Amino acid sequence: MSLRKPSRFRSSLSFRLTLWYAGIFAVSSFVAFFLFYALITSVIRERTDQELLSQAARFSALLRERGITAVENFALLEAQAAGEKKVFIRLLYPTGEAVSSSNMAYWKDIAVRKAAIAQLLGGSSQVLETISLEARHDQVRILYAMISPGVILQVGQSMENYARIIDAFRGIFLTTMALLIGLATGVGWFMARRAVSGVEAITRTARGISGGTLEMRVPVKDRGDEIDQLALTFNQMLDRIQTLVTEIRQMGDNIAHDLKSPLTRIRGIAEITLTMGESLSEYQAMAASAIEECDRLLDMINTMLMISKTKAGVDQPVRERIELAGMVRDACALFGTMAEDKGLTLVCDIPVACEILGDIRSIQRMLSNLLDNAIKYTASGGIVRVRVPECTDNSHAITVTDTGIGISAEDLPHIFERFYRCDRSRSQAGTGLGLSLARAIARAHGGDITVESRPGQGSAFTVTLPRS
Repeated sequence: MSLRKPSRFRSSLSFRLTLWYAGIFAVSSFVAFFLFYALITSVIRERTDQELLSQAARFSALLRERGITAVENFALLEAQAAGEKKVFIRLLYPTGEAVSSSNMAYWKDIAVRKAAIAQLLGGSSQVLETISLEARHDQVRILYAMISPGVILQVGQSMENYARIIDAFRGIFLTTMALLIGLATGVGWFMARRAVSGVEAITRTARGISGGTLEMRVPVKDRGDEIDQLALTFNQMLDRIQTLVTEIRQMGDNIAHDLKSPLTRIRGIAEITLTMGESLSEYQAMAASAIEECDRLLDMINTMLMISKTKAGVDQPVRERIELAGMVRDACALFGTMAEDKGLTLVCDIPVACEILGDIRSIQRMLSNLLDNAIKYTASGGIVRVRVPECTDNSHAITVTDTGIGISAEDLPHIFERFYRCDRSRSQAGTGLGLSLARAIARAHGGDITVESRPGQGSAFTVTLPRS
């Protein structure tokens, strides 16, 4: 167990983000250091070269004005003034032999380089080079310059002071870098933990849900960042899943309840017939009743399948041009006889022409369910009105109004749920799937169904369908 924890820690996103942050910071800092280091060394070398060239110019001017003896005396004085361990000066013939020099006891390891003299004789105005003295861990910057046609100046200057500055800079940088990398690692860890805290909350919520707690939600911190957007999307998904699970549970309960009654009737009729039946006609009546009940069950199951497929988008509606006004007139004519038999007045208020694109069979079934409900729940002497307002550019509406029993405010939000039946409609035949199917069809066409109702005064269902 103790070995798994470090492994999980190393594979965590926080650890990897911290490594990336600290690594990028360290690489960037080292690049900046090397650029700054190169700049400092370049500036130091340029400054040293300027000092050496300035000395060569003074020697050249003195040689022209006073001669070689004055130059020799001036060289000795310059070396003594600067320090014999800091500077040395040699005057050379073109052959490389020394004319005179400062005290070279400290600089005995430095010889005259023939290649440098050859470059001067070849036309170069000066030659600059750096020599490392391994015995003293020191560097010397040396200038060869032709100060007259027969005299060559060799001037060397120790880089010890500048080397100390660079070493001090290097030590300060390394110490500072160690502190900054430690600070960057801490800051990176804090930022990484803060960044992934929302992801961890989502993970905890998902684990809780996998244990059966569908009510859990990811806390949203209202920062408006990507983690909050992920949490909001995850919570919306959970809301949708919870709604679907609740609907599935309710549908299972409703299916069990609605299947129990016809199956009980079928079994009861068969049992009575087998126990008490004596003639062929009684067995035929039993078979007819069983077939009727099976037809009701099959119709309910087929309606449920149609609702599920329509909501899931499995069966996309066939888009064809429909003359809406004519279709509504045909539906009114079909249900006119039913309304007349019940003593109702069916009124159709339809414009001359109105066209939409959709699946004519689905829309016919939707309208049939609305008309069937309106007639079923309206008492004798009532009025059922079907109205299609004047067509607009974007959408069309079909309104089915009745003067029936109405729907209570408590039942109104649930009437489009599958198998839901109001208390007042329990005495009427039906499965509670008609309105659910009607809304599924309307939404599959890009529209919707709304309802307004008052108990005892009737209901008004309005179907809105887009033109295309």
